[in-house]
Amino acid sequence: MSVIRPGDRPARRPRVSRGRRCAASAVLALSIAGSSLATPYTPKDDAQVLAELPAGARHATAPSRDLTRTRLDIALPLVQFDISRARATGDLRFLGYGEAILLPWLNRTPVSPQVLILHATILQSRHQFDAALGELDQALKMRPDDPQAWLTRATVLRVVGRYPEALESCGHLAAAADPAILVLCTQSVEGLGGHLKSAYAAVVALPQQSMPPEARAWRYSELGEMAERLGDDPAAEHWLREGLQVAPDDFYLRGACADLLLRHERAAETLELLRGYESMEPMLLRITIAHQQLHDGAGARSRALLQNAFDLEQQRGDAVHRREQARFFLDVDRQPAAALAAARENWQVQREPDDVLILLRAARAAGQPQLAAPAFEFLHQHRLEDARALLAGGPAP
Repeated sequence: MSVIRPGDRPARRPRVSRGRRCAASAVLALSIAGSSLATPYTPKDDAQVLAELPAGARHATAPSRDLTRTRLDIALPLVQFDISRARATGDLRFLGYGEAILLPWLNRTPVSPQVLILHATILQSRHQFDAALGELDQALKMRPDDPQAWLTRATVLRVVGRYPEALESCGHLAAAADPAILVLCTQSVEGLGGHLKSAYAAVVALPQQSMPPEARAWRYSELGEMAERLGDDPAAEHWLREGLQVAPDDFYLRGACADLLLRHERAAETLELLRGYESMEPMLLRITIAHQQLHDGAGARSRALLQNAFDLEQQRGDAVHRREQARFFLDVDRQPAAALAAARENWQVQREPDDVLILLRAARAAGQPQLAAPAFEFLHQHRLEDARALLAGGPAP
């Protein structure tokens, strides 16, 4: 079974979080440790029946709720399924469904480490990174060799820019995970800490024949991201498109490829790439930017939808899409001051290369480059190499 993403809102347009590694690695984390999550019992194949429910029973109906409250071997696979549905559809409500299943088990003493790890996956998807790390640390006290917990922990630490700790977490995979997963985890972090060329070479050299699809997709996304930061956009596009052949529903890969195309003003190709993904706000943002580049006047409706969505998030104090909001203000609404405010808020939550770039771009556009000082400091502190930073107004690597 695979995994999920955030969402417990009432029915409205589905959304998907695009934390760069949170998406891909969260799915992979559950796949590498799959059988350990449902330790009471693991089905032999997807067709095997776990339980018979009354006709018409759905996720929220009483019989199914009762089963998940008393049977951990049913609750855990269903939560994994909800995570996978959130990721596959972009509908964040599936995360809420999964969390509702976990709630009775979270209130038990002691809490099962499998429950904590799955709940941490949901929390990271909502950008509640400190809470996710707390639950992972609690799980690791009970199960110190759990590969999923260590990989998820490495993922979260990478997203918030705590690279030495992320590397340490990757190191714990050596005993239990596939060697390729260890290399991917380690080199993805090394590539952000002054070793980009060697990390890129190490990931290129990884044999992928025996990798599961999730691992192959992760490898391609890492290669695409590294090639972009090296300034080799043709190679980056090659890797990202190869990844989409393996995992066509991977929103990170598709969004990253769209960003690369937009940076080269290949708007028509961007629209073709994102056809059918209009219901997801991060994708809709890129569609709107593509229409602006084409000057075809077709982006007015999508702009209005995005404005409404970001207004609602602002009212709720929701920080999940601050990066996209900053980009909306900067590239769609042409409000650099508002973009800078959103980019600075986003910086308080996550510190991936794209978060560096949006803060640099917004500060320069707003005529206040001094407010990008945290991004400059981060680049220097970690020796983060990114050819795109020069175009965004950053220092040479």
